Amino acid sequence: MTTPRELREKRANVWAQMQETRAAVDKDGWTAELRASWDRAEADLATLTDDIKRTETAEQIDKRFGEIDEQTRHVDAAGRETRSAHDEYADVFAKYVRSGRTGLDDNERQLLQANFRAQSSGTSNTGGYSVPQGFWAKVTETLKFYGGVEAAGATVINTDAGNSLPWPTVDDTSNVGAILSENTQVSGQDITFGQKSLGAFMYTSKLILASIQFLQDTGIDAESFIARQAGTRLGRIWNTHCTTGTATTQPQGCIVGATVGGTAAATGTVAYDDLVSLIHSVDVAYRTAGQCHFMMHDGIVSHIRKLKDTTGLPIWQPSVQVGTPDALLGYPVVINNDMQSTVATATKTVGFGNLGAAYVIRRVNGGQLLRLEERYADYLQVGFFAFGRLDAVTQDAGAFKTLLQP
Repeated sequence: MTTPRELREKRANVWAQMQETRAAVDKDGWTAELRASWDRAEADLATLTDDIKRTETAEQIDKRFGEIDEQTRHVDAAGRETRSAHDEYADVFAKYVRSGRTGLDDNERQLLQANFRAQSSGTSNTGGYSVPQGFWAKVTETLKFYGGVEAAGATVINTDAGNSLPWPTVDDTSNVGAILSENTQVSGQDITFGQKSLGAFMYTSKLILASIQFLQDTGIDAESFIARQAGTRLGRIWNTHCTTGTATTQPQGCIVGATVGGTAAATGTVAYDDLVSLIHSVDVAYRTAGQCHFMMHDGIVSHIRKLKDTTGLPIWQPSVQVGTPDALLGYPVVINNDMQSTVATATKTVGFGNLGAAYVIRRVNGGQLLRLEERYADYLQVGFFAFGRLDAVTQDAGAFKTLLQP
């Protein structure tokens, strides 16, 4: 299997070829041969970029799953593995995933039932079983890799309950200090706080089907498989709503809540000058090194990758280092395919800023899983679906801004 490092080396070679082609164009102009060479290389660059993302994501998830398994093991001072009530429930839950309630003895069923949670205060007969710490950690780790908003550094808080949570909003960049004369009282300049509310929308992974043969194969980690699938699905819908959510029946999306930092100069394009203006629309107080990102759809990346600076050189900088994102004008680029994919009129195409300061995501700790045995029995399959709760809101609209297409 090709490693991310090998893929990045291949992409670096393709990028070098494109620079050679560009140099030849500067000398001789666009000939048919040079145009064909450029188009082939650009297609290879796009393919390798997609392959790098998929391969790195899979490797990172596998690595984190191994770390989570190790973290949930408990050993004493002599290095011997110890058992706790959490470990006992984790073992029972693993048996439940593989064989359902019929595979448990009476004590195990009682322990499982003690961790059953209804989905609403008015309903007592529907819900799911609380998942062990390690299982839910795998779900949340997976969804991080499928969410551009979290990858861009949005603040994430975890709460044990889903009650409405008042959340302060503030932008203090316009307040400044002052010279104080001798024997003069200090004047006040209060920070003006706003307030929004973080709730907890209930989400489900929808049904995940697994064959009975798959679940009975002891060589397969069925728990991790279900966790990965649930995390992927929850991650996709959470990222969609954390990007473009309406703020009424959904969380407030960061693009919906963001202030427009500038309007593109021309219809149907994003220009070099537009990106420079967008960067400087964000107050310098937020532009601390390492905390600001560009965020955009891959379709917009394809458009921007063709842009040149004032010297004629491409402004896009593909990364050759594993774990380091591509860069644009010196800032990392996060791909978020829930954003606008084309430079259509009256759309927000590019986001830039410090999303950690601008946007907060509230997740409720833990999750639930329900196993459906009889519904798909005639297909020799078992259905699973997971539940998780989340809300999100813009807390400082000045820290992250967007580019609007005219």
